[in-house]
Amino acid sequence: MTFAARSWLRPERPGSPEMITDPAERRAIVIELFLVFGITLGLSGVRSLLSLVDSLLRPVPLSQQQVALNVPQAAASLIDLLKQLLSVIQLLGWGALGLYLLWRAGVKLAAIGLDKRSPRRDVAWGFGLAALIGIPGLVLYFVGYKLGFNLAVLPSTLGDTWWRPITLTLSAFGNAFAEEMLVIGYLLTRLRQLGVRENSSLVGAAVLRGSYHLYQGFGGFVGNFVMGLVFGRLWQRTNRLWPLVVAHTLLDVVSFVGYALLKNSLSWLP
Repeated sequence: MTFAARSWLRPERPGSPEMITDPAERRAIVIELFLVFGITLGLSGVRSLLSLVDSLLRPVPLSQQQVALNVPQAAASLIDLLKQLLSVIQLLGWGALGLYLLWRAGVKLAAIGLDKRSPRRDVAWGFGLAALIGIPGLVLYFVGYKLGFNLAVLPSTLGDTWWRPITLTLSAFGNAFAEEMLVIGYLLTRLRQLGVRENSSLVGAAVLRGSYHLYQGFGGFVGNFVMGLVFGRLWQRTNRLWPLVVAHTLLDVVSFVGYALLKNSLSWLP
């Protein structure tokens, strides 16, 4: 590892919020956490759990069931496009909500790694992180699928329209922005303010990340739990959030757009 890489991995917490000791403020943060995740990714986690239970109760094995991620939302092409864009806006709104609440609490965005201090390095690390997570993640998915622990995941069932690659790319960024802002930037910062230990925060955030992927099967939970551990620890060590957003976006773009382009050419794809 080069000196530059070691320096970048050294813990840096510019303006990191101090632990809050006032009982009223601590109680307010706890309530805030329940409210935020009760209408965003926490609710998605409960729904995913119910979806998995429903799949397990069916007489058909998991590997013979399918779940689609990006699906048509209307019969008319224009209306479908607008509804796809609204879904992206909702995801961006979730992430922005977490950032806004931190900003209102006096936490600077630079403190969670959203400054413009090193954009090229952030992008480079994002590409490297995507490769580190993406290849083993793909192998884990197919192993779980073959063993019967996963449903057949269809990243996209959208028709062949001119706007399909655009909306899939925007959807990839929306997913990345919402998840990394809420699960890493927002949640881990709030848990630091509450004085929760770093390892406990890390595991809790990773469990949350895995929970809203349970609809894909047990492999979906495990793969995203591991991804959560890697992403969370990297952020705790560096306080850089942009590389996580870049990596997550790349992973989803390859999954969504790549599947849409190759599903009719590769017989082994679900």
